[in-house]
Amino acid sequence: MSDASPPLQFTAAPGRLDTVLSVLAGASRSQVAAWIGGGHVQVGGQTVHKASLKLRGGESLSVDVPPPAPSQVEAENVPLDVLYEDEFMIAVNKPPGMVTHPAPGVYTGTLVNALLGRFALPQQEGFDEEGGYRPGIVHRLDRETSGVIVVAKTVQAHARLAASFKDRETRKLYLAIAAGSWKADHPVQLDAHIGRHPIQRQRMTVGGANPRKAQTVFAPLSAHPDGHGRTLALIRAAPRTGRTHQIRVHLAHLGSPILGDTVYGRPSELIGRHALHAQFLTLPHPATGQPLHLHAPAPDDIISAWIAVGGNLPIGLERD
Repeated sequence: MSDASPPLQFTAAPGRLDTVLSVLAGASRSQVAAWIGGGHVQVGGQTVHKASLKLRGGESLSVDVPPPAPSQVEAENVPLDVLYEDEFMIAVNKPPGMVTHPAPGVYTGTLVNALLGRFALPQQEGFDEEGGYRPGIVHRLDRETSGVIVVAKTVQAHARLAASFKDRETRKLYLAIAAGSWKADHPVQLDAHIGRHPIQRQRMTVGGANPRKAQTVFAPLSAHPDGHGRTLALIRAAPRTGRTHQIRVHLAHLGSPILGDTVYGRPSELIGRHALHAQFLTLPHPATGQPLHLHAPAPDDIISAWIAVGGNLPIGLERD
């Protein structure tokens, strides 16, 4: 293995090695398969080469991420669900499973790769900057989170969009299924600082290392008992701050982790990812300053999962 940089360290959840590591590392399964096939992954200190290896949970995982083969990020011809586009910016309904931008260990299949297949992005010399290659990116969505994301097409638009997020001039609304013990029948505001988990460094937690202010308002749209003493809820989440994994961490802190969240909750047979979708985003247009209202319809997998647990769809959501 290479000793150029410290290996990534994780604690395994139960499941297939490639699936578990994909979630923990935020990488595509094809990228994880390449790591495993190249001898870059250890389980319990032993190098493994089988992507389908079954993990019991609790094993130590180590990934010595190889350096990228290409010297620059490649443009890729990937279809995108474009919600809005002009000369200054583009808004996309990001599918679940797509990483926002290239980063160590993830160099293909990202939103940036797909956008470079459509047009040039600003500040493309930034591939080696800390955190990855992020031309035009002003905010991110977790790999398995779907929904509205905006990308700037010019340096000036990037600066203005970034300022609107920093100054909290944006309004974001997410749709989620909370799987736990939700009891409230009215909106709940949670103010709980979020920091890095002191042991599992890929996770965030309430408190934690270097915690920062985090505020989310949760409004239940519909609730349904699961027959085992718990109540599942279809939730509208409005984050007032933009911390990493904020909605996922806050719902887990309330005892109702997102359905299918293998990091802060547990896997679900009803959905192949965590049930979180960035449904609405309102922000000032970077050129005109006029409010721009963006909407990504509720995805089929979240709607299907909610119906499968016996939940009723709120009026209007079925026509979203």
